[in-house]
Amino acid sequence: MESLLFIEDDDAIRLALSLALEDEGYSVRQAANGSEGLVAFESYSADLILLDLRLPDMSGFEVCRALRVKSIVPIIIITAQTDTVDMVAGLEAGADDYVTKPVVPKELAARIRALLRRVHLQDASAVPAASVFGDIELRREQGIVLKSGKEVSLTKTEFRLLVEFADHAGAVLSRDQLLERVWGYEYLGDSRLVDAHVRRLRVKVEEHPDHPKLIVTARGVGYRLID
Repeated sequence: MESLLFIEDDDAIRLALSLALEDEGYSVRQAANGSEGLVAFESYSADLILLDLRLPDMSGFEVCRALRVKSIVPIIIITAQTDTVDMVAGLEAGADDYVTKPVVPKELAARIRALLRRVHLQDASAVPAASVFGDIELRREQGIVLKSGKEVSLTKTEFRLLVEFADHAGAVLSRDQLLERVWGYEYLGDSRLVDAHVRRLRVKVEEHPDHPKLIVTARGVGYRLID
C-alpha cells in the first residue's frame, strides 16, 4: 500500500479527501500545519506529499523548499482556482504537480496515480547509458546528473524531463508532448506546468539560466535540447 502525507489546515477538506484517498487504496497520514507536516515527514515514509499552499504557521512554499533540501519525494500542491501566481511559485519551489480547489477526489487520485506511476517506471527502466551535453553528464543507470563533474540535485520530474530532452536531442518537443511523456497525461495539465519545470531545470543545469544555451525555447512551439 502506497502512503501519502496530506498537509492541509482545513479539517473538513483534509478529512474528506483523506477518506476518499483511503477508498482508492492509499494509506494517508494527516498534518494540520507546516511544522506538523515537516515533523511527520521525518518519521513517516511517505511515497507522495499533498501540500496546501495556505497554511497558518508557515507558507506551503516554505514547506516545499524545506522538503526539497532533504528529499526528492513527489509533491502535489493544492492551490485556489484563481491563484495562478501561487501555482507557478509552488512549482518553482520544488513541487511536481498541482491541483486547484475545489478539489475533485477522482481527479486528485488520477494525478497521484500518474505521478507515482512515472516515478516507478523511471526506477524500473533505468538503462546503463550516459549522455554528455557540454558540461552536463546524464547518468541514467544511476539516476544522477553531473555539471562540471559535480552532482546536481534534481527531483524525479526534473530528471525525467532532462531524459526526455536527451532522448530527442536537437528535436523540438511541444508542451503537449512533454505533458504526455513526462507527466503521463494529456488533458489534466497545462503549459504552465511544463514552463515552470523547464525554468527550474535551467537554473540547475545552465551556466546562465536567463540566457540558456542547452535547453532553448522554440517560440510558440516548445523546447529543444541543443545537441
